[in-house]
Amino acid sequence: MTTSARPHLASSPFQPDPEPVIEQFELDDTVSHDSHGLGRVIQVEPSAVLVDFGSHKVRVTSPFRKMFRL
Repeated sequence: MTTSARPHLASSPFQPDPEPVIEQFELDDTVSHDSHGLGRVIQVEPSAVLVDFGSHKVRVTSPFRKMFRL
């Protein structure tokens, strides 16, 4: 089941859903990933980052829903 964003009607008494903020990461940021654990950003691309998690490196694409800056 997929849900798509509904258009906001001007006559609606409810506020539209806020746009999600996509976090920006920089080189050497320490991050936590839900699946891979703690890591360090070693490369930044326009729509992805390469993260060194110690035992392996993972390219994480935007939006970064499972990764947070520490």
